[in-house]
Amino acid sequence: MPEGPDDAHDPLSRERAHLGESRAALRAMREDVQNLDIKDVTANWVNAAVLQHQIDERIKALADLSHTPLFFGRLDYLHAPGADKAEGAAGERFYIGRRHVHDAEGDPMVIDWRAPVSQPFYRASKKDPMDVGLRRRFGYTGGDLTAYEDEHLSDPAEAAGTSKLLQQEIERPRVGPMRDIVATIQPEQDEIVRSGLSGSVCVQGGPGTGKTAVGLHRVAYLLYAHRERLARTGTLVIGPNRSFLHYIEQVLPALGELEVKQATVDDLVAHVEVRGTDDAAAAVIKGDARMAEVLRRAVRSHVNLPTEPVMVVRGSRRWRVPAYELEQIVRELLDRDIRYGAAREALPQRIAHAVLVQMERSGEAPDDRVQDAVARNAAVKAAVKAMWPPVDPAKLVLRLLCDADFLAVHADGILDEDERKEILWAKPVRSVKSAKWSAADAVLIDEATDLVQRTHSLGHVVLDEAQDLSPMQYRAVGRRCTTGSATVLGDLAQGTTPWATRSWGEALGHLGKGEAVVEELTAGFRVPTDVITYASRLLPHIAPGLTPVESVRENPGFFEVRPTEADTEVVSACEELLRHEGSVGLIAADARIPGLAEALATSGLTYLGPGEETTFDTRLTLVPASLAKGLEYDYVVLDEPRAVVDGEPDERTGLRRLYVALTRAVSGLIVTHTAPLPAQLG
Repeated sequence: MPEGPDDAHDPLSRERAHLGESRAALRAMREDVQNLDIKDVTANWVNAAVLQHQIDERIKALADLSHTPLFFGRLDYLHAPGADKAEGAAGERFYIGRRHVHDAEGDPMVIDWRAPVSQPFYRASKKDPMDVGLRRRFGYTGGDLTAYEDEHLSDPAEAAGTSKLLQQEIERPRVGPMRDIVATIQPEQDEIVRSGLSGSVCVQGGPGTGKTAVGLHRVAYLLYAHRERLARTGTLVIGPNRSFLHYIEQVLPALGELEVKQATVDDLVAHVEVRGTDDAAAAVIKGDARMAEVLRRAVRSHVNLPTEPVMVVRGSRRWRVPAYELEQIVRELLDRDIRYGAAREALPQRIAHAVLVQMERSGEAPDDRVQDAVARNAAVKAAVKAMWPPVDPAKLVLRLLCDADFLAVHADGILDEDERKEILWAKPVRSVKSAKWSAADAVLIDEATDLVQRTHSLGHVVLDEAQDLSPMQYRAVGRRCTTGSATVLGDLAQGTTPWATRSWGEALGHLGKGEAVVEELTAGFRVPTDVITYASRLLPHIAPGLTPVESVRENPGFFEVRPTEADTEVVSACEELLRHEGSVGLIAADARIPGLAEALATSGLTYLGPGEETTFDTRLTLVPASLAKGLEYDYVVLDEPRAVVDGEPDERTGLRRLYVALTRAVSGLIVTHTAPLPAQLG
């Protein structure tokens, strides 16, 4: 589409005018929803409440965030969609933004970034312009449009170059929670974002490759493309801890998506209160996939084959179901291998059906009501209770952990004697409530619960920082998407648990998504070149064979390794970095946190804990190394790398924890140390 006269003389003013008109149109869209009168369209108060909730959510989704650009790009197509290119019909112009905005006539003023017509903004190139003549990017200061940058994709004379505005947006300092990357999505990221709902995807991505953002944007895309289906089945984002979830929680609302739930794995399996901990050896065994078979055996062991017939009295007649026929019914249910609870519910109906067959043979004509009445007969109920008694999942796990003989029987050929001793509790516990359950125990209870009664499945689940999950935790997540799909995000090099994932193929098998496509992101957009190069020295020791992240940023960033003699020098490094714009994280071994907190307080420096939202007044966060995963700061001071390594049960896990801590900086990193650095850093 050719540029108008205003474009030629003062394009920035024209774009600012379009921004103002678009904001006015968005306000009008919101006011239209606010002014809806639902009094005459709802049959009852329930319908009215549901409709009002939907209206309230729509109003929230149409909020105009003053400091968030309404659109960030523009596409000028060479030809109109479907037009014969030989005819030379001029194409249309589309502004690409976070949500759709239309004027009073319904004509689009801003196109949602997820719409098919927006895709060339992320995918078009000189080699494949996708019928785009001009791609324009916009630069903002706060909410004000202050710059633009053009790329003439169809002009062979114009050299391909790196977008300065794109680089600035990637490197822009941040204060507060994680923000969306909708303006900076790269072609390889966009391919993952727009992959279909039916397939599961696993994204292996090193630090700064944007894997978390890609996963969240994929959820937003799927909700756009399959809204009705996912509205029925639900979506869930699973993160490693509350701090991480708080950090990412504003990304989807900023894109207009308000219905996605967030949780940790511990939240999913919270059948009991977790008050205890396991040592590493016990936790590894409890998290092993072999425990699923131990639990299955233990649950099925409650079934008792009948030795006595069932006598059903109806009026003056007695109907006898012999023991051998009852045994056949029980064995058939066992062979079907359905949920224990479902089989228990089916058993009385099977017995009742056997009685109805006898009635029909004697000349009666019973119907379904008679069968239901027989199924509720006291004799049938008593027989079901004896043959297929109810199972309490928590009590079952409690017995396995307290009763050595019970465990030995059901773990025979699965766990050896030493492994059984490792997970047995030293002292028997009287009740479920008095037990000091560990996080791994809660996962076992969740597995047992699913063996008894099927877990509700969602339409799509995003699992972030997946490399730290045990096989049994993968199974717990997989149960939440047995009929849906999953997006699995992680980095094998950042696995910091004793049971950390060894390969994505193995992990996806435990998740029940063995068919998932594994994509690898290796281009680093967030971590500076010098920082990722230094951190990558650890890769041969923590994840041999993994492709190192290659920073694509032109700005190498700030990086320094600084010997120190006291905590006051660490504080000085923080003060130095606080002179720059943006957030600062002080990351240290967990054992070092109290001393550093005291040093910061003495110096008068205010700071936050991980998960607390930074502000322009308080931009420093004190972060235990154990909680640093997934978080990012513009600048980082990493205290005592040796202490970070020594704080873990083994050196490999410690080096992985150090790799995580080293790669949290977006613009600059100062490594301070009194003790010698780990030899693996050279």
